[in-house]
Amino acid sequence: MHARIARIAFLAVAAAPLIALAPAPSAAQTQAPWRDVTPRGGLTGWHKAGGNAVFDVTGGELVGRAALGSANSWLVSDDQYGDFILEFEAKTDTILNSGVMIRGQSKPDYRGGVVHGYQAEIDPSARAWSGGIYDEQRRQWLYTLGRNDAARRAFRSGDWNHYRVEAIGNRLRTFVNGVPAADVADDVDARGFIAFQVHALPDAQAQRQPEVRFRKVRIITDSPARFASPATRLEQQGWLANRLTDVERGAGWKLLWDGRTTDGWRSAKAPGFPAKGWSIRDGILSVDGADGAESTNGGDIITTRDYRDFELSVDFRLTPGANSGIKYFVDPDLLKGDGSAIGLEFQLLDDARHPDAKMGRDGNRTLGSLYDLITARNLSDPANPNKRFNPPGEWNRAVVVVRGRHVEHWLNGYKVVEYERGSPAFRALVAESKYAKWPKFGEWDAGPILLQDHGDRVDFRSLKLREL
Repeated sequence: MHARIARIAFLAVAAAPLIALAPAPSAAQTQAPWRDVTPRGGLTGWHKAGGNAVFDVTGGELVGRAALGSANSWLVSDDQYGDFILEFEAKTDTILNSGVMIRGQSKPDYRGGVVHGYQAEIDPSARAWSGGIYDEQRRQWLYTLGRNDAARRAFRSGDWNHYRVEAIGNRLRTFVNGVPAADVADDVDARGFIAFQVHALPDAQAQRQPEVRFRKVRIITDSPARFASPATRLEQQGWLANRLTDVERGAGWKLLWDGRTTDGWRSAKAPGFPAKGWSIRDGILSVDGADGAESTNGGDIITTRDYRDFELSVDFRLTPGANSGIKYFVDPDLLKGDGSAIGLEFQLLDDARHPDAKMGRDGNRTLGSLYDLITARNLSDPANPNKRFNPPGEWNRAVVVVRGRHVEHWLNGYKVVEYERGSPAFRALVAESKYAKWPKFGEWDAGPILLQDHGDRVDFRSLKLREL
């Protein structure tokens, strides 16, 4: 990563952020009311769920061994926990992904009782996202380590690693070997169980029974906020709909949409907000479904002010077959006739159902792509080039980071596009695109943010931006 963008580094999204090691425990912390909850022989107080991996206790260590043909397996606490601080040590085989569920859930009316919820990741792969927070069997990643190289380096694959998890109020924080790894604000689950995971493996790997071990598991449940770690400079990922946390405000984030009104937005081709084609219900801003045509119903909407260097975060939800987009560096005066306003576009598309996914060149009109210019690919995990996205009907997060000429697209915590505006490579792409006729396309100094009306229902919420 370039040093000039290192400060941006999220959930959500540019180079690695500045990371401060967790300070040494204070005297009050060393006298904290820890309670040992390491599973003992017989696994009293715990029960198995999910697959058929084997759990037992050897030498004071909980050992989980993978099994042939097994789904994800869990050793689940009988007790439920609300606010707490949890510490443990973990060591896993280098091929065995694992994790510890915090405030975990299992409900008969949700996917047949599958274990789901927040998980502190144990990732021995080259990706090295140990300490990230994954929403198991639900929203996927809430906090990747795609922008936290310090935490990625902290994990020692094949060796013991110390974890600290703080679940206090709607804030979840993780530390790996003393290094801040994740900081999430989310209000979906306030209480649940703790569970240790043995991840499913292909039979070719599972047949040698790789194992994960846990030891020195202890918890504070008595006034844990008193013993929380001091603030660090780690970026926080907020998942509170249309709300900012104090940490986000301190980092410079502002809401682009208040969740209730049309304040701050107008039509891309008129001074007021569109009289039809857009709706606001229950904290969701929606472009209404029409005939699938470009900007022929309500038309595009843009922010009432321009932006230059910024990080933009938008939660979006597609409907089946939907097409839309998030544009930036828009010139609303460039195209006066029919069609969408001209600007760089983070494509929003149901790739599986919309024909636009097969148009353009090499997939450069698919979800997350720089529309008609650069194809979105998983740049955060070279071993798995597939994009990570949630299907129509579920929420996804798009992030655009601009610092000078450098631009990045992120989708659900994975970087999918990276380029330099105005570079020879960029201009060559523009020359082969539908934008070739627009002088200096994408190189304007500033412009508004745009949400596109493409005649399909798409929902938006939690639109927020910070200027860099």
